[in-house]
Order: sequence, then C-alpha cells, then structure tokens
Amino acid sequence: MKLSQFTTLSFDCYGTLIDWEAGLSHALEPLREKAGLATDGLLEAFGRIEHRLQDEFPGLRYSELLSKAHVRLSAELGIAPNAEEARAFGQSVGDWPAFPDTAEALTYLKRHFQLVILSNVDRESFAGSNRRLGVQFDHIFTAEEIGSYKPDPRNFDYMLTNLATMGVKPTEILHTAESMFHDHAPANNAGLKSAWIYRRHADEGFGATMDPGTMPNVDFTFTSMADLVRAHHEQLSA
Repeated sequence: MKLSQFTTLSFDCYGTLIDWEAGLSHALEPLREKAGLATDGLLEAFGRIEHRLQDEFPGLRYSELLSKAHVRLSAELGIAPNAEEARAFGQSVGDWPAFPDTAEALTYLKRHFQLVILSNVDRESFAGSNRRLGVQFDHIFTAEEIGSYKPDPRNFDYMLTNLATMGVKPTEILHTAESMFHDHAPANNAGLKSAWIYRRHADEGFGATMDPGTMPNVDFTFTSMADLVRAHHEQLSA
C-alpha cells in the first residue's frame, strides 16, 4: 500500500494538526493551579468529562460544550465554578497552537491531495485554527452541522455521503489522525484506510482522549506530519 494511491486525505484537526493538549493545558492553567493537580491528571479528567458531555449534548456547539466541561471539571475538583473562566475556556480554541510541522506539511500535501477536515468542533472555533494551518481545505465537516461528535459513526457517514456526491470513493480516502478513540476506531468501522499521526509517541497513556480499549487497525504510522510528507516524497521519488 502506498500513500500515493489515495486522492483525498481526511484529517482530524485537534491533536493531529493543532496541538490541542498544549492549548488545553494553557487554557486550564488557572484551574490546575487552584486544584494543585498535575497536568496529565487534569487532561485525563477533562477527556473523560468532555466525552460524557458530547454523549449528553451531541447538538451543542463545541465552544459551549467546553464551557460546560470547565464547570463540571471544577465541581469534580471541589472548586467553585467560575463563569468568566468557563466562558474564556470555551472561547480559547482559536488560540491553541499548531504543531510546528503542520503548516509546511499541509502546503506540500495540498499539491498532491484533496484535504478534508472532519472535526469535533464548531465552525467559528475552527476558523481561528484554520488561520494557523496555512491552507484552504477542500471540504470542512464539523460536529456543528453534523449534530454529533466523533466517535459517533454519524460523523464518518456524513463525510462519506458528502464526498460521494463529489465523486470521491471511500477507497480514495486516507483518514489521518492521532486519536485512536475518536478517529481510528470509527474509521475502521466505516471501512476507511487510516494513517496514525502518533504525536504522543513519547508519552504514556492517552492524554486528553479516551482509552479505545482494543487498539484499532492502522495502515500507516508516523510520529509527525513531517514524517508523512517525507514518506510520500520518497514514494514519488522511488
């Protein structure tokens, strides 16, 4: 199997292109200081609460869901909720940094593939992130218009249905993501090939994402977007 056999790369954004754990850690720092909790523990607690809220409120805009997560996380830590801090946390997505290799990698990949976003976010929040990514995506599918959050299979069904109307077959798509729970497991169920951008290769556990249980299958593994680009370039040069 070669990267060059695909016409379309569908991307998770947060954790793959945007360094969401760095963004989360910075935005949650006031709460972490009050709780006296290590960053890893705070991210794991956030991931658990976020997923629970996404199940409870699948139609809620991500910025509002983040605010709810801040309130629930505060309560779990025994800290009085702060409405201003919760609101600021909900609006923080556009401030989260891109990984250093992301923009250059996307610029290269844009020359060879259609680029698609499938993200658990709302349009306004993604617009802030998109400015950091440096490319115009061919298609953007967010939880806001789908009405559910990954790993709900509806999200992948929505993307595949829309791409099919544009002549893109599932066999042409390589889903490219970090999260085993949110992306690779449902991509397996949707019959898609996938590339794991293993950003957390130097860290233990799953950070701010949920443990997927049984590890999904992946067809390619890279530790960065730069490594994916390098592999594609080498295949074209062979």
